[in-house]
Amino acid sequence: MFLTISTTGSAESPATDLGFLLHKHPEKAQAFSTSYGTAHVLYPEADAERCTAALLLEVDAVALVRRGKGKGRGGAPDAALAQYVNDRPYAASSLLAVALSGVFSSAMRGVCNARPHLPAQPRPLRVEIPALPARGGPGLVGRLFAPLGWTVTAEPVPLDTEFPQWGDSRYVSLRLEADTLTLAEALRHLYVLLPVLDDAKHYWVASDEVDKLLRAGEGWLPGHPEQQLITSRYLSRRWSLTRQARERLELVRLAEADDSDVEAIDNAVGAETEQEERPTPLAVQRREAILTALRSCGAARVLDLGCGQGQLVQQLLKDPSFTEIAGVDVSVRALTIASRRLRLDRMGERQSARVSLFQGSLAYTDKRLKGYDAAVLSEVIEHLDPPRLPALEYAVFGAARPGTVLVTTPNVEYNVRWESLPAGHVRHGDHRFEWTRAEFRAWARKVAERHGYTVEFVPVGPDDPEVGPPTQMAVFRTGSAKEEKAA
Repeated sequence: MFLTISTTGSAESPATDLGFLLHKHPEKAQAFSTSYGTAHVLYPEADAERCTAALLLEVDAVALVRRGKGKGRGGAPDAALAQYVNDRPYAASSLLAVALSGVFSSAMRGVCNARPHLPAQPRPLRVEIPALPARGGPGLVGRLFAPLGWTVTAEPVPLDTEFPQWGDSRYVSLRLEADTLTLAEALRHLYVLLPVLDDAKHYWVASDEVDKLLRAGEGWLPGHPEQQLITSRYLSRRWSLTRQARERLELVRLAEADDSDVEAIDNAVGAETEQEERPTPLAVQRREAILTALRSCGAARVLDLGCGQGQLVQQLLKDPSFTEIAGVDVSVRALTIASRRLRLDRMGERQSARVSLFQGSLAYTDKRLKGYDAAVLSEVIEHLDPPRLPALEYAVFGAARPGTVLVTTPNVEYNVRWESLPAGHVRHGDHRFEWTRAEFRAWARKVAERHGYTVEFVPVGPDDPEVGPPTQMAVFRTGSAKEEKAA
């Protein structure tokens, strides 16, 4: 992972002033330890006329995986390998942005004790990054950097120079040139926009990221024409943080326009907040789809298999048409949390008679699971090793045999639409596999055929014309269940 910053100079202002600004001596090669590898700073050239500083980040793939706490672990060998074999050592990303802020922290703040007058002086700057992920292509690179005073040259990197018919990759070779910016401004632009273009942060985005964004974006982000995209991507599309950042940026913009009109500021921010609609989380959409399917089949006695912390059980209790609800999970801790969520100890007698929670493993037959109208396996099967699926299949479809079974699982094809999810990673560290639509349908049809069910497939979430929905749901019904529904 490589980046160079170059400047030119004159007798009055030699180019080697860059060394004072960066607080790194041009005659030394220095190394700095980071959480993800080693950052090297060296100067390929340094004289009065031209000076170039290079930042080389050597990424330790093993350390990156360990810090990720198992992200990307999956049942397929290629998914596990993708944790170690990927573009992170080579392509500029949030890793490089963090290295910039750590190695050149004083320069980014515009501090130079040796020559205090230098940071405020604009100087000719040229930044080059040979491999930059650009989700949005060269056009987006221009829209992000050009409004800030940069002349942008973003050349697409072909997938393979030997096979031009394959087209271009998602990477560009970037060159930025400007004469009116200070070094501190340039570094702050890079710190924010590199992860925005990659659109995949390597670390958990917490609430302090809003403060980091606003500090680095001071003076340029409030009025940037792509402000919404920048805030959304920088904060990994976390809606609450994105809204908080936009509100604070709007306050800054209006305050700069008229410091005295506080009432106008409050009204403007309030209006924007009221107009902005919070997107419905996928988990909520999934529960709504399950409830709709259960009502459609007329189920009254429902099993939530792998109930976890009781979110679905809680929703089922709100509908009096579900007269008996049982939550089953292998985890005692999850059941304890579910009990607290449902407030079973304070629940009225009539309500408490409708619900029960008990521990059980879906790998074994259990007579307590018999006699229910419907069973739900919501985001459960992908947490099992594939060799254990036949045991679950028999325990649910063969032994318990409810009239209706609902199974939801992630659609791995949709993962490319989660642009903050690195390639090759699954959505949760405990997922043993994630299936394509064809794989899920093939499994479901075999299960239905073996146990005398019919099966239909329902999309959950936005149904993308190319990759399908984020969640796929199979609705299994026995003959008796279909007859009851018809009646």
